[in-house]
Amino acid sequence: MDESLKKTEPIGNGLKIYVSENHTFGTDAVLLSYFSSAKQKDRLVDLGTGCGIIPFLMLRDKKLSSAVGVDISDEAICLAKKSAKVCKFDNFKGVCSDLKDLKDKVDFGCNTLVTCNPPYKADGAGLKNPNTRKKVARHEVECSLEDIVAVSAKLLQTSGRLCMCHRPERLAELMSLMRQYKTEPKRMRLVSQRKGLSPWLVLVEGKRCANTGLVIEPTLYVENENGGFSDEMINIYGAYKEAYL
Repeated sequence: MDESLKKTEPIGNGLKIYVSENHTFGTDAVLLSYFSSAKQKDRLVDLGTGCGIIPFLMLRDKKLSSAVGVDISDEAICLAKKSAKVCKFDNFKGVCSDLKDLKDKVDFGCNTLVTCNPPYKADGAGLKNPNTRKKVARHEVECSLEDIVAVSAKLLQTSGRLCMCHRPERLAELMSLMRQYKTEPKRMRLVSQRKGLSPWLVLVEGKRCANTGLVIEPTLYVENENGGFSDEMINIYGAYKEAYL
């Protein structure tokens, strides 16, 4: 077996998924999966799926009718397909593709949920990692924020939901693009490490062709006053955290 397929991470309920140095996952992906509130009948497309953590957490909890993970990296899709086979997630499909070239690869206009944990930095912002795969994951090298919102609009059916996480400084840009592509922002939540600190993440849900009306949910705090996980974070991590105990 390829070396990149030998490292696994537990995700709870006795399940493990394959990860690599280039394709692993962090708190933001776990929070996005939770925020997305997937339902059993949802048809999911996860853009930039990496190791597949977002759909796999949903499938672990017996959510989703079907799940498609899209990534431009063949290594990422290889990892995700291997994990799906081992975890017996038979309704998962991995698609290796540029998300700007999904026509005839993924069904358009019929999906109920699209998720994306995108590169946070604009192409010209900040220092770029010399590792090509890490650079693609962190900077908008292969796709822009507009590309993501535009293809999501094509993938979703009317009233389908787009759920994304991003840095708060790009919130105005994200919401403007959602409206431009007729995906109305309906729900938003900020994430802060602890009370008194500025938020480091924002979670946003848009609904395709919906009326205006944005609900701002209470700030999610990762830590409590003592530096441990907050009660809500313990609940969010759930079976994933239990896998390490």
